[in-house]
Amino acid sequence: MSTLRYLSNYPQQVKDQALQLIEQNNLSDYLLNKYPTTHQFVNDKSLREYAVSIKNQYIKKSSPLSQVIYDPKIHAINNALGLHTFVSRVQGNKLKSKNEIRISDVFRTSPEPFLRMIVVHELAHLKEKNHNKAFYKLCCHMSSDYHQLEFDMRLYLTQLALNGEIY
Repeated sequence: MSTLRYLSNYPQQVKDQALQLIEQNNLSDYLLNKYPTTHQFVNDKSLREYAVSIKNQYIKKSSPLSQVIYDPKIHAINNALGLHTFVSRVQGNKLKSKNEIRISDVFRTSPEPFLRMIVVHELAHLKEKNHNKAFYKLCCHMSSDYHQLEFDMRLYLTQLALNGEIY
């Protein structure tokens, strides 16, 4: 496993700075200094309310969410951070659709900005299915510091993979 596998697409200068934090054993200090507390959305009900409030603020006219849950089966270290599923099925002569968001259980005890970044990312899939320019523009509309949060969250995942939890 590469030490910087979550940062592999970043410029070498950025990776070098991250490596320096790791080598000096300061990565956890950096994260704790920048994000000192965790969020309070620890159960599925509060997570759903949180996601729906963001959705209603920014993309009110998009499809409704049928479910928003923490999923212990999603292993952020190996796979994804969250999943957005869209299911269409025919009931009688009507086409019914269901939008679900599942977020890795790892983020149950993470800083709120990381959870927000993941929720914003999954909500953006309600409007844009692919990771294209319009998708990231929508993410930045919902969270102006989206790209910085994504980078810091990747540092957090690096911390988890190398040294375990800090919160």
